[in-house]
Amino acid sequence: MRTRVIVLLLTVLLTACAGKAPVPLGPTKSPVPQTGKPDVSHPDLATGLAIVRIARKMLGSPYHYGGSTPRGFDCSGLVSYAHRQAGIQVPRSSAEQYREAREVSLHDLQPGDLLFFRLQPPKVSHVGIYDRNGRFIHAPSSGKKVSYAFLATPYWREHLIGAGRFR
Repeated sequence: MRTRVIVLLLTVLLTACAGKAPVPLGPTKSPVPQTGKPDVSHPDLATGLAIVRIARKMLGSPYHYGGSTPRGFDCSGLVSYAHRQAGIQVPRSSAEQYREAREVSLHDLQPGDLLFFRLQPPKVSHVGIYDRNGRFIHAPSSGKKVSYAFLATPYWREHLIGAGRFR
């Protein structure tokens, strides 16, 4: 009897661990209210908002592999540039950024947090800067420009592997 209970519990636990973590499809529990002005008295939030503001100024910049200036960005170059302009040094590649960032729950995303994607397994191969309301800014790929994308899009939801923060 006891063995059956243990086997049943192990089966339930293993089954629960086998699925993907849920990805928020809309607004998260961010300290930024959906309406009105955010409370920028918290230093992490103020810095995150500065990172987003800098990234927004780069919307429309061309994609350039290895680029990390307004003349052209790749995904990790955009992240590196926006953080550097906000006074924060971060590693240059998306894989290094993923390894070194402080992990953040997808339910606690704040503006300026990083979203990491695995587009070409097994490595982390893409990163974006979370804004709000399920949107992020990224440098998508060759021939495209820095733009917004949505976590609710099936492609991004399927490839999302985590979030991180450097502040």
